Amino acid sequence: MEVVPLGSAAEIAAVAADVVEAVVRRKPAAVLGLATGSTPLPAYRELIRRHEAGLGPSYAAVTCFNLDEYVGLPEPEIHEQSYRATIARELTDGLGIRPDQVNGPDPSPDSLPTAGERYEALIARAGGVDVQFLGIGSDGHLAFNEPGSSLASRTRIKTLTAQTRKDNARFFGSPDEVPSHVLTQGLGTILEARHLLLIATGEGKADAVAAFAEGPVTASCPASVLQLHPHVTVLLDPAAAAGLNRLAYYREVYAAKPAWQGL
Repeated sequence: MEVVPLGSAAEIAAVAADVVEAVVRRKPAAVLGLATGSTPLPAYRELIRRHEAGLGPSYAAVTCFNLDEYVGLPEPEIHEQSYRATIARELTDGLGIRPDQVNGPDPSPDSLPTAGERYEALIARAGGVDVQFLGIGSDGHLAFNEPGSSLASRTRIKTLTAQTRKDNARFFGSPDEVPSHVLTQGLGTILEARHLLLIATGEGKADAVAAFAEGPVTASCPASVLQLHPHVTVLLDPAAAAGLNRLAYYREVYAAKPAWQGL
């Protein structure tokens, strides 16, 4: 795991965009794993800015897989708070990625029992994810894998806690409008991506960052499973990095990193 303390959300966005663009230039038919929420938005906007300015690579052959999807939304394919619609609005439309190139778990009521298995098979047929965007919850959750989730879990349906529904109510009218269930990639599924790119910003994430990066690997902090992956990049602003015991070490190592090595 490479922990990279940076100076601001804008600097994080630039570094994250560099990572994605390097992958797509090297592999035009790259497979990108996409996360929703507010944390990756600056990086998504930076990718779109570069693309619109003619500075980025072509995304014409890229395939995308979303981390999760709400279950129970009316008209889920077009509901503005579905993760498919959110990703289109926040990133893929701006990069010129066609809707049929963007995949998410199928929340259709009649097919829920097999939705996880089918999504896993779809990712496998695409050759696996090349770079996966991730955020982290204040309790250490990853995607919708709440504390207590199996570290080997696969894509499946999960019940949202009252706190998670409350946290997500800002996107809806009230907590009561937030669906009670989601389909989410499991921790074991996430670990199969070739490069994991986790972004954390703000003081509210400092405890979770310290726990997953420097604490024990435990289901009580689902993100700690990332310690077992061979290629994880963690991009932090000063507030999110504030609880790290080895912060000076991470800064020293990143400053001395050979330019050719990249992230």
